[in-house]
Amino acid sequence: MKRLISSLKITSLAIVTALTIASCGNETKESATNKKASVNAAAIVVSGTIDAELTSPPNVPKPVGNRPAKKLIVNMEILEQEGTMTDGTTYIYWTFGGSVPGSFIRTRVGDEVEFTLSNHPDNKLPHNIDLHAVTGPGGGATSSFVAPGHEKTFSFKCLNPGLYVYHCATAPVGMHIANGMYGLILVEPEGGLPKVDKEYYLMQGDFYTKGANGAPGLQAFDMKKAVAENADYVVFNGKVGSLTGDNAITANVGETVRLYVGNGGPNLVSSFHVIGEIFDKVHVEGGSLINENVQTTLIPAGGAAIVEFKVDVPGTFIIVDHSIFRAFNKGALGMLKVKGENHVNLYSGVKQEGIYNPEGGTLQEMPDDPNAKKVVVNSNKTLEEKIKSGKDLYTKTCFACHQANGEGIANAFPPLAKSDYLNADVNRAIGIVLNGKTGEITVNGEKYNSVMTKQTLTDVEIADVLTYVYNSWDNNKTNVTTSQVQQVKNGH
Repeated sequence: MKRLISSLKITSLAIVTALTIASCGNETKESATNKKASVNAAAIVVSGTIDAELTSPPNVPKPVGNRPAKKLIVNMEILEQEGTMTDGTTYIYWTFGGSVPGSFIRTRVGDEVEFTLSNHPDNKLPHNIDLHAVTGPGGGATSSFVAPGHEKTFSFKCLNPGLYVYHCATAPVGMHIANGMYGLILVEPEGGLPKVDKEYYLMQGDFYTKGANGAPGLQAFDMKKAVAENADYVVFNGKVGSLTGDNAITANVGETVRLYVGNGGPNLVSSFHVIGEIFDKVHVEGGSLINENVQTTLIPAGGAAIVEFKVDVPGTFIIVDHSIFRAFNKGALGMLKVKGENHVNLYSGVKQEGIYNPEGGTLQEMPDDPNAKKVVVNSNKTLEEKIKSGKDLYTKTCFACHQANGEGIANAFPPLAKSDYLNADVNRAIGIVLNGKTGEITVNGEKYNSVMTKQTLTDVEIADVLTYVYNSWDNNKTNVTTSQVQQVKNGH
């Protein structure tokens, strides 16, 4: 009996000791976690000033390492420029820093960023920037609205570590983003991210062109397709083939690769995947949560992810949006070329070249339904009915640029209220709504050099919305008719 009691005491002591050790271990982990969470980034004092290193994709700036928080000076210029979408096809991109995506910004928690955004004088449109890493109104958009030939400066404190999207937020917001105005800003934690061998910058975007995928020549943006989310191109880094052939990113066997991946959208979610690799780590949505052993990760429009993996065997690894028609038919396909010694214990087999090549963008449409009923539009409205209809259309179509009371936006969008330019020539106004307008005009003594986009409205809708404008804000009370719109359209 004494031996039994002694044995039970020893066993109990061992259990208590084990639980105590486990408890201490958990307390240590929780203490470390709480200590990390308790860091007050707003209270971190900066030491000195440095200029930010900005890089074009697929390159990234040097890691911040363990440097102290600094005042970081960021100077970024907006450029509207023609570039290649695919072989034989060009597009007018609106860019941050001359590339799509825009320049990669690398900073750390506690940094104070002084951000100067300049709009090149040859540009046609005003722009601004909304950085998702900013805690403040509009992410900086409310403080950075800038006309061509001007610049704006604002400042913010980096409070949260992570990988964040930035984009233009000037109306029409979707159009500015769809034309390439997005990029990434990385806020590293205190002490920096763990070291890896290779880092690259990739960003997916969907593009909408007047011509179909592959149509030659300079292609214009198609708002109707964009609203319908019917993308002609879905690409990495702004163009088809940006990461294939000689443009492929590279690594050596045994190296760890980190990809900073963003999705500018404006519409589509990315199912990001590297064929033949498994992500060892994924910083989910670019934040602090880390998932492991992941095959495909979702990246929302306006979101990001950090993926890491070690390359164990040589070969060409295909980077795709696994919404697979986007990869092989619309352009969301890149390549990681890995060199080094083959490890037959990990992978062996005869390799055939040409697997997973792009397949082209030929698209098909279903034939029209001969039994479809045509919608009959009432064109015999009273003036009151036209004004009411026109007001609804104005709110949906014109409000963002020309504002609620037709006052416009200084140095960017001309006023419609008491507008001498508008009241002088009704047919000219109709033509601008039908065809758009580029170049300098003078309205109420002020010069504006911007772009009025062509509106996808029916003849009846154009007549209604202009009738509303002419019968509002002390304009000349013109009742614009559908026949007037048709005459202008037909060149009479």
